[in-house]
Amino acid sequence: MKLQTSKFSVFSAFSAGLIFGVVFAPAVQAEEQGSLARGGKLYDKWYAVIKADKPTKSHPAYPADKKYAKKPASNWRCKECHGWDYMGKDGAYASGKHHTGIKGINGMKGADVTKIVAVLMDETHALSGKMDDEDFQDLALFVSKGQVDLNKYIDRAAKAPKGGDGAKGAGYFNTMCAQCHGKDGTLPKDMKKTLGKQMGNPWEVMHKIQNGQPAEQMPALRALDPQVTVDILAHLATLPKER
Repeated sequence: MKLQTSKFSVFSAFSAGLIFGVVFAPAVQAEEQGSLARGGKLYDKWYAVIKADKPTKSHPAYPADKKYAKKPASNWRCKECHGWDYMGKDGAYASGKHHTGIKGINGMKGADVTKIVAVLMDETHALSGKMDDEDFQDLALFVSKGQVDLNKYIDRAAKAPKGGDGAKGAGYFNTMCAQCHGKDGTLPKDMKKTLGKQMGNPWEVMHKIQNGQPAEQMPALRALDPQVTVDILAHLATLPKER
């Protein structure tokens, strides 16, 4: 999933929020929001964020009999085992091609960041020496404080946003997103699926709207109330699934 928002600044998103009277998320100190969003991108694809080479050997903890065992660029991503909904084997990855039988990160929500860093650097996760201290701190901060309870916003059975206002979402999208994605969500051209099609995995879409796209200039909307993202999701669900 490649969501590119070049020529668009975080300040523009901030200004748009003020214009729309958007409520900013109060749960986390403002100075942490940037680190949380960066941690969310690291969770998505850490090596793209830090501009490292793609892994060429499979992750040692990834099950050898599973779908992506021979695709290191996929199985080194945190989300590949722990899921876009952060619930691993107990969530959307309970079955299907992404099923690994590995638990999610939801059990570490609220945990001490130092302890999470130690887990990330252990033999199981094998990330020691691959990221620097800031990377570990941001990723651990996301695990501890950045997880959103997606069950509040996404109907798991229907794979659809719940409680979203599509009309409001259209206003947010057309102001903050359409410049790069087009009003119909079919841009950029090298994006493999239209945004309407990507709504088949609303957990992934919400994660990326909240935190941004690794190695791209897509602004993160994490500092805004999660309801803004849900409203955008409701609008995206109405967009074309094909170009």
